[in-house]
Amino acid sequence: MTQTHISESQIPNPNELEKAEEEEYDYFDYFYDEPGSEPGTLNIEPDAQPSRIVLIDYDADHAVRKVDVIPKALTPYLGTNTISWMDVQGLGSETILKQVGEIFKLHPLLLEDIVNVPQRPKVEDYNEQLMMIVQMVRSTENDEGFESEQVSFVLGRKYLLTFQEEEIEDCFDIVRERIKGNQGKVRQGGPDYLMYLLLDSIIDGYFPVLEAYGDRIEDLEDELVIKPKTSNLEEIYTVRRELLALRRAIWPLRNVTNILVRGESDLISADVQIYFRDCYDHVIQLLDIVETYRELASSLMDVYLSSMSNKMNEVMQVLTVMSTIFIPLTFLAGLYGMNFKYMPELEGKWSYFVLLGVMLLIAGGLSYFFWRRGWFEPFYSLKKD
Repeated sequence: MTQTHISESQIPNPNELEKAEEEEYDYFDYFYDEPGSEPGTLNIEPDAQPSRIVLIDYDADHAVRKVDVIPKALTPYLGTNTISWMDVQGLGSETILKQVGEIFKLHPLLLEDIVNVPQRPKVEDYNEQLMMIVQMVRSTENDEGFESEQVSFVLGRKYLLTFQEEEIEDCFDIVRERIKGNQGKVRQGGPDYLMYLLLDSIIDGYFPVLEAYGDRIEDLEDELVIKPKTSNLEEIYTVRRELLALRRAIWPLRNVTNILVRGESDLISADVQIYFRDCYDHVIQLLDIVETYRELASSLMDVYLSSMSNKMNEVMQVLTVMSTIFIPLTFLAGLYGMNFKYMPELEGKWSYFVLLGVMLLIAGGLSYFFWRRGWFEPFYSLKKD
């Protein structure tokens, strides 16, 4: 699982920004096989969590939940009339994964796509099984960034297999509670309806993540207009990269839901196809939102440059006003520093005080003139900052 977050930094360093960008790209760079590798090879990540199987078996009258089920114990559920949901949490146990593949006769390429993460969201039909891979996201604790996890589905006639990267809290709890309490139509439907509910939960989980990005963009825009600073530049780049990562997870999801709506597999009934239309509509909404936020994030760069330019203009205006006031004063001081022998006013008793008065009068007159023209407003803004 990958975690994306913003780290507070000082003045951005171009080298550090480039390095951070390369690390960020690791998030949405999909897995690819090594050249010449044998098809069906399982590449287990060193930090992958051990696999744990949670079974939920139900029909209209009863529901049973079992945890830490061994793969061999799943065999009897293949021949029952009940609906069996096997949730494999963790992809770190190659033995367990291969045993599950043997029991359910999973194609080696199918199992390879499940284990070798991350994969691009997709749907593939294996005649008696329908495989679907999507990305599940959720906000971090501080709502700055998001976490992503790949979820794989294998739909059969009377069962549904799901594979998650980690054993943590997910968005499926509401579906589990519906099965437990016999709420809604879940226990009257088949495994295809269960897959719809789980997919709908994953899609709905994108909305709070995007809502958090909307708040971040608004706050960042306000800060850029009121009090811009150089550290905002790195945050703008971070938001843009994270939104690009979300887009790369959502865009293929449109094709996935479109395939399910068309009903190209006989494992999905016509009644459930209508429900998948709702998923498709939600994905289109997500794409509209993420594209809008990407455009807003891109425009933040223009706002940043404009704000910094205005701030620089204010500083230059202050310096220009100060220089203009002191230029005539410097001229007068330089005039009487030329050390000529015959300067009549040098012998006067009040010449020094008259000169100071003239200088004060010039400085006051220029200051009044600049104040009337509104040229002292940058002083007020700098004082507030």
